[in-house]
Amino acid sequence: MLKTITGMVVSETAFKENSKILNIYTEEGIIGVLSKGCKNIKSPLRTISSKLVYGEFTIYYKEDHLSTLKEGVLKDDFYHIKTDLELISYFAYLTELVMQVVKQNDDSMIYSLYMSTIRKIEEGLNPKVMMNILEIKLLDYLGVGINLNSCSLCGSTKNIMTIDPTLGGYVCSHCYQGQMIFDEKTRKMLRMYYLVDIDTIKELKIKDYVIENVNLFVSTYYDTYTGLYLHSKDFLNRTIQIA
Repeated sequence: MLKTITGMVVSETAFKENSKILNIYTEEGIIGVLSKGCKNIKSPLRTISSKLVYGEFTIYYKEDHLSTLKEGVLKDDFYHIKTDLELISYFAYLTELVMQVVKQNDDSMIYSLYMSTIRKIEEGLNPKVMMNILEIKLLDYLGVGINLNSCSLCGSTKNIMTIDPTLGGYVCSHCYQGQMIFDEKTRKMLRMYYLVDIDTIKELKIKDYVIENVNLFVSTYYDTYTGLYLHSKDFLNRTIQIA
């Protein structure tokens, strides 16, 4: 049957001489689609059949089987992102990260969080901040959310001294044993990242040291608790260092 879907092409695989198999990430999940003849220069499917293309796709849908692309319309070319190597690196990393999360949890809210984050980066908001916001929100879907309510060691809600990525959350003064100090502004920002509705963000006024502290915390937390190793993250880190 004919079906129209809206989503992001998250991967492409060559098929025979002139075709591709596309994985399109939609609110319904990932849908595999065969784009016949799309490699031909004159093919009307050529521009819509590439990785990181966001569009509306009309397909001959086959549930639990490979569908076939009939036609497609580009909905947003994300021009700002795709003309900047650093932003493309963020885009690629966040896409790979989300795909890894979806393998473990296919909640439709993940798609909404992903698309909202990409749109905010396209609008010009700080990509590192937006990356960290999404990373923090995805932790719950991986089953390893940060303890932002009490000391991760004793459960106390008083005299919080720092937050430790290897311990999974807050550390109070009684339990403190020389862990790195993340100050109150950083701790508050971590909570704000977790709670904020991405679609409501209009501007970001965050001190540089707080942005870097949050990123350090989140990166260490991911290394400690998620077991994810993504090549796109390594490429992103190298790109940032060069920039």
